Amino acid sequence: MKKSLAITAALATAVSIGTSAPVMADKGKKEKCYGVSLAGQNDCGNIQGTHSCAGQSTVDNDPGEWRLVTAGLCEELGGFDRKTAKKKVAEMKAKKAKKDA
Repeated sequence: MKKSLAITAALATAVSIGTSAPVMADKGKKEKCYGVSLAGQNDCGNIQGTHSCAGQSTVDNDPGEWRLVTAGLCEELGGFDRKTAKKKVAEMKAKKAKKDA
């Protein structure tokens, strides 16, 4: 019984430490980072204009979808600023149009 109580206490501590870290990280400056969202985890509307709400992306790492990240982290994550994302979306549309023709 004491062993399971100790394990439960250790897990509770680990969970509380893990959940408090993101809250502390939110105090810094943020930037929109395009191309890093997983499906269903975008923060708002996309460049393509196919939706205007968070959580509606359907593809991982779509260059038209964005998430707020700590300023300076976007490039490290492999993401893009809005200008670059727009260019990548346009390139994807052109490739699709050429393929469909």
